[in-house]
Order: sequence, then structure tokens, then C-alpha cells
Amino acid sequence: MNPLSWFLIVIALSAELSNGKSYEKDSVHFINSLNPNNILRVHCLTHDDDLGYHLLSPGQTYEFSFYESIFTTKVNCALWQGPGFKFYAIFRAYKGGGFIVHYGKKNFWDAREDGIYVSHGKDSPKLKYKWSTQEVLSPIY
Repeated sequence: MNPLSWFLIVIALSAELSNGKSYEKDSVHFINSLNPNNILRVHCLTHDDDLGYHLLSPGQTYEFSFYESIFTTKVNCALWQGPGFKFYAIFRAYKGGGFIVHYGKKNFWDAREDGIYVSHGKDSPKLKYKWSTQEVLSPIY
């Protein structure tokens, strides 16, 4: 068997394993830790799906889970808050896939007054993005 055939077999087996239901799904979680009466609007997109708009009151959470692709799995999200939702952040909430497939990877995004914090469940949340009010001409998502 030539090297290309071996490579294709490995890719096919990896694809089958990554779609198997016996592995834990990866997940993205959002929590609204903003001041009282400050609603958080969340909108996420993947390569295949528009996950819709979700409005979270302070203390509420929104989460979704998925099986990672062996190619590339990307989840791009936009968050808005404040009067008229004038403060926002647009960012990649999840990236995985390729030859290293993660099972059970969790990304926790915590919206606070000073910005958006991220953790992976075991570590303390770290400030990752500040809120913006500038006009966006071409969002990444």
C-alpha cells in the first residue's frame, strides 16, 4: 500500500471516530454577569449554522455543544450589551479540529461590565476582550 492510501485510511478512520456518539461533545458557554437590568445579546455562527440570537438577563446562561470536525471547527460570536446594545464584542469563541481533535473541550465566556472573560473550567477567568462602541464595517463572523 502506498503512503497516500495509508493517509486516506487514517483520515477516514479519524472522521468516523470524530462523529462517534461515544465521545464527549465540546461546548461553548456564556453567562451574563453584567449589572442588574443589563441584558446580554448573544449571536453565534459556525461554518454550517446560524445559532440565532439569545437574550440573557443577569445571571442567566446560554450554552451549546457539538462534535468537533477533523477539519476545522470555528464558532464566531458577537455579544452586545448596554443601552440600545451599543457596546459589543465580536470574536472567535471556539476553534478546534485539524489533526488534533478535542473531546469535551469547554470554553466559558463571562460577560462583565469591563469586558468579556474566558476560562476553560479549571482556570480562573481572564479578561480577553473589552467592549467596543466603534462602527464595524466587516465583522469576522
